[in-house]
Amino acid sequence: MTAFFTRIRNAVGVLVLLAAVVMAIPANAQQPKNPDGSVNPTASSVREEQLFKEMRRIDGRCTLPDQKACVLEQPAGRDWRSFHQVTLPWIGAIAIIGIFAALLLFYLIRGTIRIEAGRSGRTLLRFNAFERFVHWMTAVCFIVLAISGLNITFGKDLLLPLIGPEAFTGWSQWVKYAHNYLSFPFTLGVVLTFLMWLTSNFPTKTDIEWIKKGGGMIGHEHPPAGRFNPGQKFIYWMVVVGGTAVAVTGYLLMFPFYGTGIVGMQTAQIVHALIGVLFIAGMLVHIYMGTLGEEGAFEAMSNGAVDENWAKQHHSLWLEEEKAKGAGAAPSSGRMQPAE
Repeated sequence: MTAFFTRIRNAVGVLVLLAAVVMAIPANAQQPKNPDGSVNPTASSVREEQLFKEMRRIDGRCTLPDQKACVLEQPAGRDWRSFHQVTLPWIGAIAIIGIFAALLLFYLIRGTIRIEAGRSGRTLLRFNAFERFVHWMTAVCFIVLAISGLNITFGKDLLLPLIGPEAFTGWSQWVKYAHNYLSFPFTLGVVLTFLMWLTSNFPTKTDIEWIKKGGGMIGHEHPPAGRFNPGQKFIYWMVVVGGTAVAVTGYLLMFPFYGTGIVGMQTAQIVHALIGVLFIAGMLVHIYMGTLGEEGAFEAMSNGAVDENWAKQHHSLWLEEEKAKGAGAAPSSGRMQPAE
């Protein structure tokens, strides 16, 4: 009986040995060879390109409390870096320089749009003190935010070679502080702007005719407009929508990883930067029209009063509404000057 169990045990051992050999043969046969015929021990490891194709990021294991530190590779970061270093500067340069060049060409051809009937000597209140305060608070913050934001995109290439590393480092540090802290009054200004002028910035049928006639920018026909014409309404909604977008994405960047992860941070930076450069390009038009573009326009935001003939030429419907409410024009104090 003992001999019988011994033979069974030997047979099982032989079968196990044969199975091991059979399984080992394909594994060895599949191992790629080096050019000299030797086995490549690392050829079976997963290639980096394969990992990039299979996963949006590669996580490791770590004992750090911040698990974001366990991210070893994030291929999407390469797309973000390419946008930040290549695509964004091109978009910003084309938008800002293109708008500036177009405005310069328009000024050389059209010049300042004058008050055709001349000054009447009577003024009308257009913006009260609170409206002007909100406007200038938002405008000053926007200018600082624009300059400091452009420094991130263009400063290294344009400013660094001119002033040197030490000066550029100090400058960049201070404008970063300004960018962060002035974002709060800017956001407040956007909210107040939205609330102050919302009822005057809804589209109307009159706006269609104003657009068809080019808003008086071409020729000498000035179509009627209410308190704000379609161009000003566009600027209003650009400030409200664009300002809200840059504020939200900016706070996501200022307080990182509180509401989003690495990919969300990269997306927020792309949106923030892209809207920011387009915002700057659009505001160049607003600044031009409020200064060199129209005679008498700057006065609306300097002392709040505009000449009656200016109002009649550019905002005739608003002038009629003000007169109907009994807000007649007052004699000019003689302090108003042309925009240029």
